[in-house]
Amino acid sequence: MLSFRIPSLGSNPTAFAAKITDTTKTVAQLKSAATPTPHSTVTCGYQAHVAGFFRNVTVLWSKNLMNHSLTVMISSLDKDMNYCCKIDLVKPWQFWSKRGSKSFDVEGTFVEVFWDLRAAKLSGNGSPEPVSEYYVAVVSDEEIVLLLGDLKHKAYKRTKSRPALVEGFIYFKKESVFGKKTFSTRARFDEQRKEHEVVVVMDEKDPEMRISVDGVVVVHVKNLQWKFRGNQMVLVDKTPVMVYYDVHDWLFGSSESTTTRSGLFLFKPVVVGAMVDEFFSDAEEGGDSGGGSSPLSRYNSASSGYGTLHEFCLVLYAWKLE
Repeated sequence: MLSFRIPSLGSNPTAFAAKITDTTKTVAQLKSAATPTPHSTVTCGYQAHVAGFFRNVTVLWSKNLMNHSLTVMISSLDKDMNYCCKIDLVKPWQFWSKRGSKSFDVEGTFVEVFWDLRAAKLSGNGSPEPVSEYYVAVVSDEEIVLLLGDLKHKAYKRTKSRPALVEGFIYFKKESVFGKKTFSTRARFDEQRKEHEVVVVMDEKDPEMRISVDGVVVVHVKNLQWKFRGNQMVLVDKTPVMVYYDVHDWLFGSSESTTTRSGLFLFKPVVVGAMVDEFFSDAEEGGDSGGGSSPLSRYNSASSGYGTLHEFCLVLYAWKLE
């Protein structure tokens, strides 16, 4: 186990989520600036009450042929440094055969990380993040301030800690996946609803692209050679989600690599009454003033169950293998 301090990866989480989804141009800029390493990674950003204050907590899952690791990083109050606890095992299969705990100091407060991954199940897309039968718990001041996984009762029993008064919540997820034509990830766009499976399928013959959520196609782009960048708002389980994509390198290659080509996808829930007003204002103005509901009123009604994850942002790097 390693415990050390590194420069902070970011500042305000909501500002980060808003910044990278301002425009389609911003998506292209983000893609050109990012240089993900060629191994599977999942980075999740949370906010949790640690050491007496709300802080950014970053959980990084990483896996390649030689290593499988879990890193927990907690930001300092001024957000210029991260306190890190890294669990690094050389042999990947050992990672899933053990449970353990590590501790480190966060500005004078004792913080512990507990995990049990002995029976953890992975998804079929090669993601290093487990999907079930596991837990990872961050404990501060005898409270579980952040709890990941579905074995919550086992985590409370083992740590002998009480639930936090305010639960930690996720505000971004970034994942790098590899494949030839199909790329998948999982995300929750509404805190009150289930986790969704997001799948991107690329067909080079036409070429065209489909993005589906839980098996339902929500984005279908034909003539992709002319529409390799774009955005579209969709409904996911009654939650409005803005989808941005940039697959230029899939079609035209990249000077950075001759073996892999990356596409970038961003998914961001939309606050009802903000961007929705913009999308449907024209329809309202041109509609009949008589009885019946307008497109906007029907949209707001359908989205009445919208949760608190409107600042959440999913970033997917899809690396295309030749």
